[in-house]
Amino acid sequence: MILVIFAMSCKKDSNINNTDETANLTLVKTITNGTHNINLYTENGKLQVGYNKIFLQLKNTDGSLIDNAQVSWRPLMHMMSMQHACPYSTIGKVAGKTALYEGYLVFQMAGNANEYWELNFDYTIGNTAYSANTKIEVTEAAKRNLVSFVGTDNVRYIIAMVAPKNPKVATNDMQAMIFKMQDMLTFPIMDGYTLKIDPRMPGMGNHGSPNNVHLTQSGADKTYYGKLSLTMTGYWKINLQLANAIGTIVKGEEVSGTNESSSIYFEVEF
Repeated sequence: MILVIFAMSCKKDSNINNTDETANLTLVKTITNGTHNINLYTENGKLQVGYNKIFLQLKNTDGSLIDNAQVSWRPLMHMMSMQHACPYSTIGKVAGKTALYEGYLVFQMAGNANEYWELNFDYTIGNTAYSANTKIEVTEAAKRNLVSFVGTDNVRYIIAMVAPKNPKVATNDMQAMIFKMQDMLTFPIMDGYTLKIDPRMPGMGNHGSPNNVHLTQSGADKTYYGKLSLTMTGYWKINLQLANAIGTIVKGEEVSGTNESSSIYFEVEF
């Protein structure tokens, strides 16, 4: 259902070049409420389980771009027996762009024939408020890029891999985000943790790699950063251990001669 709070607004003319603003992006979906269109873009044109960087443009019905909107969103998963949200960011302007906005959504599960994700928008242009919503298709990722679990501290965590998106034989920059499930609608970022990594190749004797750096938090966006060493192409399992601020492991096990894998891990294959 599409809902418009106020039906009329003053249009803002724009001569912004739409192609330049979204040149390296692929349209996922256009949402309309009869007054404006909201275009959703990603780099690959998909929404998938895990971390999704999403870009938005708002347009008047005549096609002119809107560059003065204040936008927020609320994702909601409609399941057979319950509803829940997922971790998500605020929405802001892309640096150096005039009418392109950005944010992220971290989906814990894919939709299916009976269960689906809904994305709700609230936005203002000048002093006029609007809303729009739509069903969105969320598919499974090719490899595991998200883990959700209850730790030994009885907290439910969600850890999403942000990078590398295109791994290579090298020491790759690795990024992840760590959230907790406060309730069905609230997923705050967790501060001060350490995400320990141990990449292994199960199909090659479970060998590891040198010069990995565990992920720690840095920067205003509260992302976790580290280094992931991949010494050859193929399938890698990135074994994880999550340590809290005092160094206690709340989930995950060390890889050893008697334990080939942690219970929590990411996957990459290239």
